[in-house]
Amino acid sequence: MSPKSRKIAILGFRAVGKSSLAIQFVEDQFVDSYDPTIENSKYPFEKVVHYRGQEFHTQLIDTAGQDEYFMIPQSYTVGVHGYILVYSVTSKKSFEVVKIIHEKLLDQIGGGNKVPLVLVGNKTDLHLQRVIPSEAGRKLAGEWSASFVESSAKQNEEVDVIFQRVLQEIEKQHGTQDDGGCVLL
Repeated sequence: MSPKSRKIAILGFRAVGKSSLAIQFVEDQFVDSYDPTIENSKYPFEKVVHYRGQEFHTQLIDTAGQDEYFMIPQSYTVGVHGYILVYSVTSKKSFEVVKIIHEKLLDQIGGGNKVPLVLVGNKTDLHLQRVIPSEAGRKLAGEWSASFVESSAKQNEEVDVIFQRVLQEIEKQHGTQDDGGCVLL
């Protein structure tokens, strides 16, 4: 069976750890220095992932940080199978911006409210600086019918889970995954 190709866009406010999550997932390393991503300057991150007995060739679109005024370019929607929306558990602003990103994403894509996505609260290693409780992220993800994961790119906590979950959401959307309901043959 040949691998399925899945393109995944990672969106969120600046400095929430989008690139750190991608690099940790693909290269198993954390880059300590902060170097803001500049659009189209980085190659897409790629990794072959095994999920539920199937091989997936994942291509990650690592985007520059968005703010409340950004417009979603077509490159973030055309051919993209799933989304990872990231906020920092240490930043109220990033949590508010991720809501705006979600709204704009739905407007851009159209076709109802269901988009394969995972909401990620990153930087859980910064316990003393946390301002967004887990419950707030979980509640927001529930409102969106999305998966929710809290992670630390720095400590490589739950990073693989994020990408497994986005594949799960994509496959559910494509009707190729049993999500606990009936399967007609």
